[in-house]
Amino acid sequence: MPQFPAGFAWGAATAAYQIEGAVAADGRGDSVWDTFCRRPGAIRDGHTGDVAADHYHRWPEDVGLMARLGITAYRFSVAWPRVQPQGHGPANDRGLDFYDRLTDALLAAGITPVPTLFHWDLPQPLEDQGGWLARDTAYRFADYAALAARRLADRIPLWITLNEPFVVTTMGYGLGTHAPGQALMLGALPTAHHQLLGHGLAMASLRSAGARQVAITNNYAPAWPASDSPADAAAAGAYDALQNRLFTDPVLLGAYPDLSAFGIGNSPGYVRDGDLALISAPLDALGVNYYSPARLSALPDSALPDSPPPDSALPFHREPIPGYPVTAFGWPVVPAGLREMLLLLRERYGQALPPVYITENGCSADDVVAADGTVDDQPRIRYLDGHLRALHEAITAGVDVRGYLTWSLIDNFEWAEGYNQRFGLVHIDFATQQRTPKASFGWYRDLIAAQRT
Repeated sequence: MPQFPAGFAWGAATAAYQIEGAVAADGRGDSVWDTFCRRPGAIRDGHTGDVAADHYHRWPEDVGLMARLGITAYRFSVAWPRVQPQGHGPANDRGLDFYDRLTDALLAAGITPVPTLFHWDLPQPLEDQGGWLARDTAYRFADYAALAARRLADRIPLWITLNEPFVVTTMGYGLGTHAPGQALMLGALPTAHHQLLGHGLAMASLRSAGARQVAITNNYAPAWPASDSPADAAAAGAYDALQNRLFTDPVLLGAYPDLSAFGIGNSPGYVRDGDLALISAPLDALGVNYYSPARLSALPDSALPDSPPPDSALPFHREPIPGYPVTAFGWPVVPAGLREMLLLLRERYGQALPPVYITENGCSADDVVAADGTVDDQPRIRYLDGHLRALHEAITAGVDVRGYLTWSLIDNFEWAEGYNQRFGLVHIDFATQQRTPKASFGWYRDLIAAQRT
């Protein structure tokens, strides 16, 4: 493996609902994911996050694993329903106590804590009042950010406001395959703006409470046209606008991209005077999550209506990407796509692009504990090796990347897939909560040690 820059942060990432469990402990309220998991058929095999990896009770063991791994940064998320069970009002101190203890333990182990304030677990009472479709949720998010920062900002060098707002908008409100399960298609677009407004307001709250650095994390995918046809090129451009630009242009450039492919004008009614100034306040870093590219084609002619497309229509169709190995999730393994995306971000935003952290990158694999108690996850090692080499190429080409946090530290509740997809460096037996470091754990540990010498 090539040598990365001095001071490069090596880490791993998790999210609260996916690992903590203890959904009714110490005053925690319901999130939209608790509610969604109770919906028949919503989650594969009827799984829930009620127990997950029981990190809420087993966090000392997990911090011990991080120390063995040798990581220098750990990205976790704060569960909003633990801090504000109703989504508003005073802090639930018992909830904040958990993150207080975790932060101190990480620092004692020489690990930098990197909390994400919103990793999809919106308090259910706020969803009952409109969720991210309601502008008021952005203001409630800023209040919650202030409560978390007042308790933790003295020890947290880098905060992340939102994780992958694109997924919340598209899968949570557009397609209904994630919580809260609303299938509004293009009617979901106000949730994009309200999340970004929440980011801007929360950033102001964090800075007022003494936060040193603030970032936002988006998931990115190079948009490849399925052919050389102008129609497929337009489809890829539309997809690029939706995933890669909709949640980044306003933050870095202070303006929304061209959304005319979706029938959206330059000034939607939900964008008010002053919003973009808040959203585009200077960032200290950009979190980049990358898993795979997207290949797009135009809709077949027979699917195009005679009139402008209704809210149920999208101006692209995702196609398979042949010629690459796939993960257990069926996602193509394309390390070069990470380099391509980072170079595109630098080209697109220039001096407006802040330092970058890879805040998620990893793969699911068909991990099995062998009779000798080991988990030989060679596909994950190949995945990580390829992507880290591509990342190094991007850094060599001039992209300012400050750290890499793999997804994920431990196996977890993988949203609508339940416990059927394993991304962790550590295997979890969800019946016993036994932790078993996989071969990838040892590989990553040795890589980090070699990089730090």
